Amino acid sequence: MAAALSFFLLFFFTAPVISWRPWPDSPRNATADLFDGSKKYEGSSEFVKMKYHMGPVLTGNITVYPIWYGAWRNSQKRIIREFISSISAAGSRPPSVASWWRTVQQYTDQTGANISRSVRIGAEKSDRFYAHGKTLTRLSVQSVIKSAVSAATRPLPVNPRGGVYLLLTSDDVYVQDFCNNVCGFHYFTFPSIVGYTLPYAWVGNSAKLCPGICAYPFSVPKYIPNLKAVKSPNGDVGVDGMISVIAHEIAEVATNPLVNAWYAGGDPVFPVEIADLCEGIYGTGGGGSYTGQMMNDGQGATYNMNGIRRRFLVQWVWNHLVSYCTGPNALDH
Repeated sequence: MAAALSFFLLFFFTAPVISWRPWPDSPRNATADLFDGSKKYEGSSEFVKMKYHMGPVLTGNITVYPIWYGAWRNSQKRIIREFISSISAAGSRPPSVASWWRTVQQYTDQTGANISRSVRIGAEKSDRFYAHGKTLTRLSVQSVIKSAVSAATRPLPVNPRGGVYLLLTSDDVYVQDFCNNVCGFHYFTFPSIVGYTLPYAWVGNSAKLCPGICAYPFSVPKYIPNLKAVKSPNGDVGVDGMISVIAHEIAEVATNPLVNAWYAGGDPVFPVEIADLCEGIYGTGGGGSYTGQMMNDGQGATYNMNGIRRRFLVQWVWNHLVSYCTGPNALDH
């Protein structure tokens, strides 16, 4: 009875940490207007107190285990796989995804050990038959992960110390709160459901459901007629939009895997994490509703970072050493 009660309290009084998308037409604030031209403004604030709460961070080699739920084309999988592989690809052309990860690496645990530089893709699991249905709750998300680690054939390894279980849902799957300014979230699995405590993240393909929210700026809401979408770098609006959310969640799992490590604010139920503070900022001058300065390739596609062979648009993350958002494509003034 006590175990059941503790699970009830854990479920109803905690919630997965979400990656939200600001509405593209949100009004600019006065601070954004005042500091719009400053390289060091991007999300900066002397009021933000990013603190370490003594919990573990991912200092050992990080392995991402993709779980492909629903109908995924091979071309879509290749885009996501290359992004994850690019995190540790130090030889990529600057500004690079690997350089972006260096900001995440600056976070440490209580021994002073840094977040790992090594992020690689591990074993993968696919469920193209929607075994848990096309509508998932936050609890059934964990059931999908349980199926992946307990499968009769080729189960995913159980890796609680360095594993990130990345559940990716196809564009015909709805997850609880999806599109209600929620594009992804991360948390840890409950032993009562999965059998283990495993850091995980969920990110959905919004192409059919809400691309104007979760694939912005590659898509814009229809009710804003004068706002023009930009061209995505890999020719897939939904997946290109997922990339920044995947980056957001992996960065936060690494720095706050059990929701008791790095976050701002005094409420661990609703922590403000290193990517939350920089949501929607992709370049110099970003803030308010402005994405910041990005780059265009020869075909007119918009990006801000280079991977191994592809280009990506990835949001910046909070640098706690200087108290502002940073990214490898920052412009000097």
